[in-house]
Amino acid sequence: MTSTEPARPTPDEVLIELTAHVKALAGPDAEPRPEQLAAVTAVVANRQRTLLVARTGFGKSAVYFSATRMLRDRGWGPTVVVSPLLALMRDQVAAAEKLGLAAVTINSSNIDSWSETEARIAADEVDLLLIAPERLANPGFRRRVFDTFVSEARETRPFALVCDEAHCISDWGHDFRPDYRRLRQLLSDLPSWTPVLATTATANQRVTDDVAAQLGDDTLVLRTSLDRESLHLSVVDLPDDAHRLAWAAETLGELPGSGIIYCLTVEQAETTAAFLRSQGQQVEAYTGSVEPERRLQLEKALRGNQLKALVATSALGMGYDKGDLAFCVHLGLPPSPVAYYQQVGRAGRAIDRAEVVALPRPAEDGAVWRWFESVSLPSEELCRAALDQLHTVEPTSVAALEQYVNLGRSRLSTLLNILEVDGAVERVGGGFIRTGANWQYNHELASTLRTLRREESDQMLTWAALPGCRLRFLREALDDAEAVDCGRCDRCTGHTFQRDPDELLVAAAQDALRGSDLVVDPRKQWPTGLEQPKGRIKPERQAQPGRALARLGDGGWNVVVERLITDAIGADQVALPEALLPALAAVLKRWDWESRPTWICPMPSRRRAPLIEALATGLGTLGKLPVHHALTGTDSELAPADAFQADQANSAHQVGNVWHRFSIDMTALPAPDVLAGPVLLIDDEVDSRWTLTVAAHLLTGADSGPVLPLALRAR
Repeated sequence: MTSTEPARPTPDEVLIELTAHVKALAGPDAEPRPEQLAAVTAVVANRQRTLLVARTGFGKSAVYFSATRMLRDRGWGPTVVVSPLLALMRDQVAAAEKLGLAAVTINSSNIDSWSETEARIAADEVDLLLIAPERLANPGFRRRVFDTFVSEARETRPFALVCDEAHCISDWGHDFRPDYRRLRQLLSDLPSWTPVLATTATANQRVTDDVAAQLGDDTLVLRTSLDRESLHLSVVDLPDDAHRLAWAAETLGELPGSGIIYCLTVEQAETTAAFLRSQGQQVEAYTGSVEPERRLQLEKALRGNQLKALVATSALGMGYDKGDLAFCVHLGLPPSPVAYYQQVGRAGRAIDRAEVVALPRPAEDGAVWRWFESVSLPSEELCRAALDQLHTVEPTSVAALEQYVNLGRSRLSTLLNILEVDGAVERVGGGFIRTGANWQYNHELASTLRTLRREESDQMLTWAALPGCRLRFLREALDDAEAVDCGRCDRCTGHTFQRDPDELLVAAAQDALRGSDLVVDPRKQWPTGLEQPKGRIKPERQAQPGRALARLGDGGWNVVVERLITDAIGADQVALPEALLPALAAVLKRWDWESRPTWICPMPSRRRAPLIEALATGLGTLGKLPVHHALTGTDSELAPADAFQADQANSAHQVGNVWHRFSIDMTALPAPDVLAGPVLLIDDEVDSRWTLTVAAHLLTGADSGPVLPLALRAR
């Protein structure tokens, strides 16, 4: 391919046009910031690849909006913006219209309009195309869209490239995404004069250097101060989630305007939102489990101040733009200063004061952080297990790989994505093939990343107990050379939100945390790829919908259950907390079963048998039900003694681990007809549900009545 470079505007023209664009975007009194002018001049006039690191609310999008307008006015093709979140894309589409730019997105939420959008791109009717990095992984998309930038004469149609939230490019970044690394190949294929801009609000010097190196040797790096004069940071230290929920219910009405309450998990966000609504607060949960259309409705409601707050996970993060967002509360902390600063940057963008309050959950936060780490750093053993099952010609599906690679579907897909970006595998119709490239696991990088992430987590623990300025600490963690004491945080001013909430409200919060019975839905189909069992599970061989007292990390009964389960490992006997059996009895009382159980069966356990026995015996005494050990554990080569269910990460491995582990012991029954009645199946913890599924399959196969699972905790 050949290519022709269009004319460049002069620096004077850039200044005149940028000034007009900034006024159109931000109001008649707005003037370009020096760094905005430097970035646009570098990209449009000098054709220098540029990385702009500037605080949230600085106006980074104005830089590429203005650059796009200048380039389009001079005959360029569209600007392609690689952006990580749908919320960001929606805001950008609306904002771009202020400069008369036709902006469109191609992402997972608008599949029905892809063909129409691609036709508009081919017809040169699009000024700004926003895509998620995952789109670059699709060969068909790359062919259809980027091939439109090549004319019939085989000449490159010039376009500009923007990478927003560029810290995601970096292997060191807090939100690293493998698909962003595909930009390296795209950049290497572009003419050297192609305008390229990367922007981010959160990058320390290490990440900045890494991203700049990937953009090119002569990349211009522009950094601004990360101070946000509107932010007033403070920390509230409370003993447990009941107190934190009560504090939020009491304090939310005192906070100005509307804002965001961040939680680390979907379950925590949903529980928090439900409790706050029960206390009369106008809030809704916003998580990755919410449908895209509903998310759009919630974003609009918050932007219009129809809600006091969204109780959100990190799904509401980079790119959501509400200038008058007046507060940001964290019930638990993200795993790094960079991630925390990214989230609090949603607040106070166009107002003088915004309250930023953190309520750390030291024990619970650490568990979630460790899970994040395990997801993002697959071991060499797992990588090799995937590669060993792939062929060079015949594709293998992700579902088929699950039988051999001990990872859940989402994590296995991420691993394959990493291997694909590394060139070790290729995505084709029907799955993946191995390329034959001499791929090597980067032990040094994995070790360094693991160490760095734990250091960042330690920084957050330090920040929570910090005696000095909180904002200065965050700015220094991001290598802001201008960091000084802010004079606004709780440490600088003595102003604090620390208080002991009303005891009755704490009790209500505790009831909310402990009072929701968790339904354990039955499995209805065996995993694909197994020789045995396979296919759908007959309804009469399935467990009934079960119940669990607590959910991992729920801050309610889980606190008690976690201690009990941990202490039970290897113990000869277990003493149950006084309140536990009445709480389980209350769950049974609320259970809407068709027929009351007539007997109890404990689940065999190699590590916590005394705990399960104590639960079964205690409930049997309370409910006047006999306990029969109809299920027994078996030892065989097909059920290794050192293979535990908690170590199995996907359905195929989980079923394989328990399929030969149990059997029916008719000698444990006083009479065979005992089996015929509904049975309460007792277990300590439910994770994948496959142990319960196999147990129910065995019991019903021996002509038992309906199997009703009851567990202390569900994950």
